[in-house]
Amino acid sequence: MNPQETDPTSGAAAPDLHAAPDVQTESTAEQQLTELQGRYTELNDAFLRARAESENTRRRAEEEMSKARKFAIDSFAESLLPVMDSLQAAIAQPDAATAQVLEGVHATLRQLSAALERNKVLEIAPPTGTKFDPRHHQAISVVPANQEANTVVAVLQKGYLISDRVLRPALVTVAAAKTD
Repeated sequence: MNPQETDPTSGAAAPDLHAAPDVQTESTAEQQLTELQGRYTELNDAFLRARAESENTRRRAEEEMSKARKFAIDSFAESLLPVMDSLQAAIAQPDAATAQVLEGVHATLRQLSAALERNKVLEIAPPTGTKFDPRHHQAISVVPANQEANTVVAVLQKGYLISDRVLRPALVTVAAAKTD
């Protein structure tokens, strides 16, 4: 097609493929390429920084988790130290009267109970007549009783919870269903 010919589909003059390239178009293309390369460099740098920051955050989180696991028991152990001190003081008094020893045992038990409570270790000791709950209670036996069936008759051993998780269920006897 020569430059005087028109494109039959559009009616416009067809571009001359043999003509010299436009210098202005080339410089614009080079300018755009330079801008795109600069933008690529910026985005690549931002990406690498974000990836490094993400990796640092992950590493710090892993270190904190490791420390938390390692030292999670610190508070609990610290609250038990006075109990240990009281027991050692009791042993150091071999000639103490029975009343003194019993008083010391009660004081030590109060210390231990307070330490457990501070650390969210709570007793499971259901009162008589409480509905049996298999999530918190373990039935040792079923006995005839003058109370509603499937209720606690007696607690044989207290259970314990820590933050709503059962450490040990309470061992209980349960009222049997009445037979007529």
